[in-house]
Amino acid sequence: MTDKTEKAVLAGGCFWGMQDLIRKRAGVVTTRVGYTGGDVPNATYQNHGSHAEAIEIVFDPDKLSYRELLEFFFQVHDPTTKNRQGNDVGTSYRSAIFYEDDQQRQVAEETIADVDASGLWPGKVVTEVSAAGPFWEAEPEHQDYLERYPAGYTCHYVRPDWKLPHSKAKAS
Repeated sequence: MTDKTEKAVLAGGCFWGMQDLIRKRAGVVTTRVGYTGGDVPNATYQNHGSHAEAIEIVFDPDKLSYRELLEFFFQVHDPTTKNRQGNDVGTSYRSAIFYEDDQQRQVAEETIADVDASGLWPGKVVTEVSAAGPFWEAEPEHQDYLERYPAGYTCHYVRPDWKLPHSKAKAS
């Protein structure tokens, strides 16, 4: 493994299901769930204001590109439902990409354009793209939740026939 890693912060509804699927991807080094993109410092499950439930992913870009990570993100959640994922409703469950730098922002915008152009989802992508800010790690009982409770709640799943065609030859 290389010493070079990158970080991604994504929100796609309840963080339990997102973490469970993303952690299994080749190239993912670590994941942790938490709260970001909102207004409450030191956010907690009981008090996270307008923060989204999110997952922080450390990954090896030699094994998994940021673009590939985003494609998987769009495959396992519905990016066309505003402030909703499955039965979960509210700003906590919004679809969002919190970029670390201008390159991530550009890749996010290009990927969203490709998702919209693909017709793989019935509506337009409403995924928010904004700069990463403070990430408040969720309580221990929320970390690795579906590993400890395999029959626990999730509304995320891999859609096997969902493959994003590339309109641009970028894979960074």
